[in-house]
Amino acid sequence: MKRNLSLDLPVTYQIKVPGVLNALWVEDSSSLSVTVEEYKDVPPVSILTGLMDQAALQGLLRRLYSLGLPLISVVWFDDI
Repeated sequence: MKRNLSLDLPVTYQIKVPGVLNALWVEDSSSLSVTVEEYKDVPPVSILTGLMDQAALQGLLRRLYSLGLPLISVVWFDDI
């Protein structure tokens, strides 16, 4: 069942940024997981996945921006 996107209801987001972020980076957020895609001939990509509302998403995006990490993608998943 598809839900309407709203500002205050948490949904699952997946954010990709270049480089390697380890799990300690998001230790304060228990709902966020970090995985790293590493392939032979391309730079690694960190994938942050978690359940959050729009305010938490904005905070996370600001944190990534303050680290100087450009966004590769931000995807909303209705059901993951």
